[in-house]
Amino acid sequence: MKLVLHNYWRSSASHRVRIALGLKQIPYEYVVVNIVQRAQHAEAYRAKNPMAQVPTFEITEDDGTVHSIVQSLPILEYLEERWPTPAILPKDPYLRARTRSLAEIVNSGIQPMQNLSTTNKLKALGADDAAWVRGFVADGLAAFEQSARDIAGKFCVGDSPTIADCCLVPQLASARRFGVDLAGRTLLLEIEERCLALPAFAIAMPDQQPDAVRN
Repeated sequence: MKLVLHNYWRSSASHRVRIALGLKQIPYEYVVVNIVQRAQHAEAYRAKNPMAQVPTFEITEDDGTVHSIVQSLPILEYLEERWPTPAILPKDPYLRARTRSLAEIVNSGIQPMQNLSTTNKLKALGADDAAWVRGFVADGLAAFEQSARDIAGKFCVGDSPTIADCCLVPQLASARRFGVDLAGRTLLLEIEERCLALPAFAIAMPDQQPDAVRN
């Protein structure tokens, strides 16, 4: 089997998948899709991902069959189902649902507001895209923290990393990029610190990727 992750270093959705692959210690090939240079709109890539977004996870089975999965959360669910150990979802059904809800606060509540396609349109309208994004990110992270308080342990849900942590850490990285004030997000910052002490999280950080632009 061959696994390929088509992704971009600064994409928070790509970042989530890199973390999960690291937690499960699954080897994969890293393929760069430079979304700033609009590589995602190339015909060959659109054939894999009609939304022209990253990431795309491509699986070539031993018999040569090729499958593609798009959107980060379905990719995380696929990894959990195919490689269940170590788990990135709790066994308890209620906690599984709560974990997914935390992930969706980031995935559907925050992420669309900061996507490159969104910020590019804001710039085209003459808006300050970073200022526009900051409020949505700050509100979303506040909601995430409030939602996690009763189920958090060392990590977002209990004492083991889950898909919620896979979503939180990239979102905090994006928040800093947009200049969001994180001073009041004590619980989230404590969880982030514990996450980044794990190799899977540290190695997946944007500045550690082969296509990272370092100033």
